Amino acid sequence: MGSFDVEKILQQMTLEEKAQMCSGRDFWRTQDVERLGIPKVMMCDGPNGLRKQIGGSDALGINESIETVCYPTASAVAASFDTELLRELGEILGEECQAEHVGMLLGPGINMKRSPLCGRNFEYYSEDPYLAGKLGASYIKGLQGKGVAACVKHVACNNQETRRLSGSSWVDERTLREIYLPAFEMAVKEGGVRSVMNAYNAINGTFCAENKRLLTDILREEWGYQGFVVTDWGAVKDRVTGLEAGVDLEMPGSMTGKTEAIMEAVEEGSLSMETLNQAVRNVLTFVKESIDNQRETAVFDREQAHVKSGVFEKECAVLLKNDGILPLSKRKKIAFIGAFAESPRYQGTGSSHINVRHAVSALECLDGWEAVYAKGYDADQEDADEELLRQAAEIAKNAEAAVIFAGLPEAYETEGCDRDTMKMPARMR
Repeated sequence: MGSFDVEKILQQMTLEEKAQMCSGRDFWRTQDVERLGIPKVMMCDGPNGLRKQIGGSDALGINESIETVCYPTASAVAASFDTELLRELGEILGEECQAEHVGMLLGPGINMKRSPLCGRNFEYYSEDPYLAGKLGASYIKGLQGKGVAACVKHVACNNQETRRLSGSSWVDERTLREIYLPAFEMAVKEGGVRSVMNAYNAINGTFCAENKRLLTDILREEWGYQGFVVTDWGAVKDRVTGLEAGVDLEMPGSMTGKTEAIMEAVEEGSLSMETLNQAVRNVLTFVKESIDNQRETAVFDREQAHVKSGVFEKECAVLLKNDGILPLSKRKKIAFIGAFAESPRYQGTGSSHINVRHAVSALECLDGWEAVYAKGYDADQEDADEELLRQAAEIAKNAEAAVIFAGLPEAYETEGCDRDTMKMPARMR
């Protein structure tokens, strides 16, 4: 878009327009200014599928989104140790974003897994910063190679969901540098990521949305980051302090009083026009790049992508131990036990939750095998169902081999809260 001159537009903007540009237009889009030819750009959740909402907007995956393809979660793809797989996944999602006119996909999530109780572990790659950084950089290069910005999240030390809006991660310098920051540094230096999302939490008492050392001193000055910084949805405490710290764009939009607070700070002299201009410049650069890279005629084959997701899943599967039981013989009488054999769990809940047309179950994949099925439990109930258990035990007793389908229900792997125990749910024990 040759006519979109960032510096020229910046000079023509009023103080109010500049202040407005530092917040979103609505829940998913940047601010537009019609008189200056500044278009709005849409961003959507990811990274294991495109969550483009079509009705009411929310950050927890509650309202309806488009029907599309769900790919293996970050916890699964990391088990592949395959950077090429991550690059290809990024490319596929980039093609879909182009077809859906989405300029930025929120991901990858590369926070460290520091506790197995974290409700959002399924969205993160690893407890190993090197592995997380390498996989994240490959995903970023694949996605951005298709002209769609990646947004690496959540900087930094965001390792629990309980009290994530108010908690502080207390960490010494060596631990910060050796564990929590390396993956993000790789995303910047190797991946060339165009957007960084700050976390909700504080680090050593200073919230990430107001942390100048994190977002300016380290991110921009040490690592040479050239993109823009966006808040996690609702992470801002003090917008003016955030601007001074290095936060360019606050999301979501329609936050009352924020535009006025920025304008007042500039007029009073407590916020420099230079600081405001730099934030607006960073957002406008993102808008320009998104428009320049947009392919209006892009199309996306979801059926082909669905098949590819199955290929990815095979590469991610991990067999912990086989002492001769596998492979099972088709001649054996086999029992499939557990509700997940009929209704599989393949993703967590929250902002990454993908709306799929159909999830293929294990029962649908028998392909000539003869197996009897017992539900065994109700995944939506907390307590065990004695009759379902009795039926499962009876079927297992009469089978030559039993395949158990058990795991954690949605409430145990979700954004916004952590588990309080490592035990399996009572209904599955």
